[in-house]
Amino acid sequence: MQREKAIELLEKHVTTPHIIRHCYAVEAVMRKLAEKLEPEKIDDWGIAGLLHDLDNDLVDWESDMSVHGPKTVEVMKVEGIGNEQMYRAILAHNPANGSKIESTFERAMYAADPITGFINAIALVYPDKKIKSVKVKSIVKRMKETRFAAGANREAMKSIELLDISFEEFAELALNAMCEIDSVLEL
Repeated sequence: MQREKAIELLEKHVTTPHIIRHCYAVEAVMRKLAEKLEPEKIDDWGIAGLLHDLDNDLVDWESDMSVHGPKTVEVMKVEGIGNEQMYRAILAHNPANGSKIESTFERAMYAADPITGFINAIALVYPDKKIKSVKVKSIVKRMKETRFAAGANREAMKSIELLDISFEEFAELALNAMCEIDSVLEL
């Protein structure tokens, strides 16, 4: 029930197609991370991932990054969806809003957000542009190529290691999660 309501909110407030696909990718990665780290919280982690960019079309966060996250939390509270842990994780994915990363959930969100875009960028350089063509070793290799997907927050992705997950293991988990929803991602 909660996920259906989250999907309704996403479709109501986000109209940019690549952001919608990105939100589904982050949801998939967060669900896999929750399976590993906090299995009793899979739905909370997934919904937070799905809604983390809910404010994308509601605020001009590109000119003021500090507003990205708080508006999402505000909408979620008005709509009666989520809890304090979910709100804090959503805020934590964008430290520019003044939030601090204090929990496993928050750290996972901070790392999951950029890796989905990074993997997407890798898939798009393959001839077939299919996510199932991407290999974990390519993700690890591209991390070292700072000019590739230069805007990707590598520090955030690597911070997964603070949760005792190697970057290679994280890359594999994220890639597998995204491959499971390749048709949704249109990759």
